[in-house]
Amino acid sequence: MKRFITILVATILALSLTGCATLLKGNTQEVAFASDPAKAQVYINGSYFGDTPFTMNMDSSNSYTVEFRKSGYQSKSFLINSELGLGWVILDVISGFYPVVIDAITGDWKVLDTTIVMTNLEKR
Repeated sequence: MKRFITILVATILALSLTGCATLLKGNTQEVAFASDPAKAQVYINGSYFGDTPFTMNMDSSNSYTVEFRKSGYQSKSFLINSELGLGWVILDVISGFYPVVIDAITGDWKVLDTTIVMTNLEKR
């Protein structure tokens, strides 16, 4: 019984020294990109990343400008914004002082405002 209590206390202590968002979410989110017609080139913050459809993990502490380009079609741009994930802040505050500090330092409270970017491109 004493061993069980020791393990339980050690586990609780270890979990209380990490932020909820750091432990459960991390600092990336998967975002899907799609277009009609398919095979549009996707540029994120001016750099080419691939042809639709595809998914990728993106740092949730940054905001992004996404542009879809395809020959013969008008380009379209979108913003993906990084926002404070209020749920993670509340969980950290409930969990104690250390989770608040850790998630504030790592920026893991942040979430992207969308996980799917889809567009219909219009012919020129």
